[in-house]
Amino acid sequence: MTTVSSDLLTAMNGTSSTSSTSSSSSLNDNSPDAIQNRFLTLLIAQMKNQDPNNPMDNSQLTTQMAQLSTVSGISQLNSTLSTLMGNLNSSQALQSANMIGHSVLAAGNSLQLTSDTTKAEDGTETTTQKAVLGVQLDSAASSVNVTIKDAKGNVVRTMDLGTQASGTVPVIWDGTNDAGAKAADGAYTFTVSAANNGVAVGATALAFGTVASVTTSTDGVKLNVSNIGTIKPTEVVQIL
Repeated sequence: MTTVSSDLLTAMNGTSSTSSTSSSSSLNDNSPDAIQNRFLTLLIAQMKNQDPNNPMDNSQLTTQMAQLSTVSGISQLNSTLSTLMGNLNSSQALQSANMIGHSVLAAGNSLQLTSDTTKAEDGTETTTQKAVLGVQLDSAASSVNVTIKDAKGNVVRTMDLGTQASGTVPVIWDGTNDAGAKAADGAYTFTVSAANNGVAVGATALAFGTVASVTTSTDGVKLNVSNIGTIKPTEVVQIL
């Protein structure tokens, strides 16, 4: 029957005078130094308690040392990557903060129609309406259409943008409906479609909003954009 010496038990579990809390904390320490110390302690205990008639050969020792090197290297690599990720998130947060106050286009189908009144030197007031949206085309299209609907789903305005190159196409709606009258200010939705000589072209609706703030979390850096919501910086298609 194999006998396990007190030295080996001590190496594995800590000394008898050490509290269970301290032993648990030590065993849960996965730092490179802690891993190496535990391995060397176990290796020494194993060598002290080996069978004199069947000692550990050099190949076994070399294998175990190689395993220690591999485990230590992985632990150090994980620590380095964690540090790099932390620095990257901090850098991305600082860069994203520069976008606060800027208007952007990102995937979405909502738009906000607003009025703006200006006053001339002669006292005459002029009111204009505007809503900004966008279309992202996978390839060039000979026909691009935008359909704007009100909160009830009724079609308010259909715009034919004509021929457009591939890429992002910003669009401004002047607030007039298909009858030429002014639509009421407020929230609307829209859909887009495109074709090139009768063949459908991939088209993505882009909503317009302004970056109000930046949030950092375990998921990374997020932009809080009016009319769009919370998005990743990589989801921004165009900065206007």
